Amino acid sequence: MSSIEEILELERLEKDIFRGIVADTILTRTFGGQVAGQALVSAVRTVDERYRVHSLHGYFLRPGNPTIPTVFLVDRIRDGRSFCTRRVTGVQDGQAIFTMSASFHVGDVGIEHEDQMPPVPDPEDLPDTADIASDELSWEFREWANWDLRFVPEDKVTRRTGVPAQQQVWFRYRRRLPDDPVFHVCTLAYMSDMTLLGSAQVPHPDAQVQQASLDHALWFMRPFRADEWLLYDQSSPSAGFGRALTQGRIFDRAGHLVAAVVQEGLTRLVRED
Repeated sequence: MSSIEEILELERLEKDIFRGIVADTILTRTFGGQVAGQALVSAVRTVDERYRVHSLHGYFLRPGNPTIPTVFLVDRIRDGRSFCTRRVTGVQDGQAIFTMSASFHVGDVGIEHEDQMPPVPDPEDLPDTADIASDELSWEFREWANWDLRFVPEDKVTRRTGVPAQQQVWFRYRRRLPDDPVFHVCTLAYMSDMTLLGSAQVPHPDAQVQQASLDHALWFMRPFRADEWLLYDQSSPSAGFGRALTQGRIFDRAGHLVAAVVQEGLTRLVRED
């Protein structure tokens, strides 16, 4: 599969126009995290390096075709002293497939607090799929073989009262990545779409549903590395009418809350016909 370095290395076609690669994939639609990550790279390349992205909000408008590249058009909405904003539209075959707003901040001094990471088994105590034959793995582990994904068993997930759908996943990129903090932020934008919608199916293991990301919001709170262990603490507070709301908190190995995610996805039942 294509490496994350290849996926996030965009070609600049014009001052505010970029093009991503056609990534190797077994998926029939372009992975949403790929589009979000490439869109964020496009926005970053139009912003002075003293600004750091702190949030993004995106909508998946149409299924992407994984056999053709996506072109990203960046609008410079605002450049202020402390904040700046960019809007990015991903286009294939003349049609918008994704739109995103990203906000950047120079950073200030203020109050500080954070949620406590829930108790979970260490990732080293969970099985590594690299030790399993590829033909025995589900498609997720084959598609993202460059990622070390280790799901916490259901009986070891820390349950919160009144929360019906929970899931916890340790993850990291398997190889050393560049030291640039912005690269790790864009890598997390790619990864944050991975496994999250699956948390909505935890209470419905036998349901056959069609899944697709509809919108995606991501906030970056503290520095981190995507090639070091991160815990994705996921839950789905509501599902109905063919859609599910999901949310996730991402902690580093030291227990610091580094990012938060909210996503709504399509979860309609597959019809017999």
